[in-house]
Amino acid sequence: MPAFVRIAANIVSGLFLAACLIFPLATAQADVRIKDIVSIQSARPNQLVGYGLVIGLSGSGDSMRNSPFSESSIRSMLDQLGVGVNEVDIRTNNVAAVLVTADLPAYADKGTRIDVNVASIGDASSLRGGTLVFTPLYGGDGKIYASAQGSLVVSGFAAEGDAAEISNNTPTAARIPNAGIVERSAPGSFSDEDLLVLSLSNPDFETAISITDRINQYTREVFGQKLAQEVDNRSVRVAVPKSSTPARFYASIGKLMISPDTPARIVVDERTGTVIIGADVKVSRVAITHGGLTVSVAEQPAVSQPNPFSRGETVVVPRTDLVVQSGDYPISIVDGTDLQQLVNGLNMMGADATAIIAILQAMRTAGALQAELVVQ
Repeated sequence: MPAFVRIAANIVSGLFLAACLIFPLATAQADVRIKDIVSIQSARPNQLVGYGLVIGLSGSGDSMRNSPFSESSIRSMLDQLGVGVNEVDIRTNNVAAVLVTADLPAYADKGTRIDVNVASIGDASSLRGGTLVFTPLYGGDGKIYASAQGSLVVSGFAAEGDAAEISNNTPTAARIPNAGIVERSAPGSFSDEDLLVLSLSNPDFETAISITDRINQYTREVFGQKLAQEVDNRSVRVAVPKSSTPARFYASIGKLMISPDTPARIVVDERTGTVIIGADVKVSRVAITHGGLTVSVAEQPAVSQPNPFSRGETVVVPRTDLVVQSGDYPISIVDGTDLQQLVNGLNMMGADATAIIAILQAMRTAGALQAELVVQ
């Protein structure tokens, strides 16, 4: 090697070493906040349910003959309002009996507004344009925790004539934003918590340990002690320091950043043909061929008529056309050392979503797919 080349190489190496000393190589930074991947175990919502009536429908409500409970509900409601209808037959079709459901948020106080969902339980054809009458909502303990009333928001519609009908989404289900009012505070109080149990949205041992180490690093710097301890792959237990409130402490640890670990997983939805492949999915070297046999059957009956002045009868003679097609699919080799190579290999085979699902299931059975396959 010429001398000037060695001198130039030494100069470049020296400059690179100096740059590394002055500007250290950046390490990978955490990209997810803890509060985005965990929830407080005690801060869970409570489910509410109630039975009510929707009024103001344009002839699309329950028929009183097929839904007798709707008539009984109307009588009971009118009796409470001071209108006696015991001896009167009710034949209105602008009322529908519905079930009202809602989630009571954790630590919700009286007066908090919540969203409610409404669904018909009779033979009403549509709830569009209806109004929910005051409906109490009960918890699992049988107590009233909220009440709901308001105009329905229906995303679906239905229309029909004598020979045709059309529908979009579900016109017998609706949602009413902020229609519910909390009447009884949710059980529990966050200010009384002295131990927070953080539940992971995606259970994983490595992620739980990363959360524990990051919280302990923070609490050791601020409070002088380690306060977090992993329990299993689903939860981490954190003690609340005496010098801080639970709300302030959770707000401080919730914004800490970590890098969660994701398992190698493939999710397949056979109904919609959706395939989601995780970034860490690996495939052993495997040879694949995927072909299909298509059989088409078409009935084309022919009419046979007798000759003129003969005694024959006009009959229908069956005629069936059978077409069999066999695809010519060569064998292909897929070696997915990473996600991109796996996708490229499947695309080169020309496989559609249905074929990809079948191939992945067969690869899992053969032991070549190094990932969890979840079929929905």
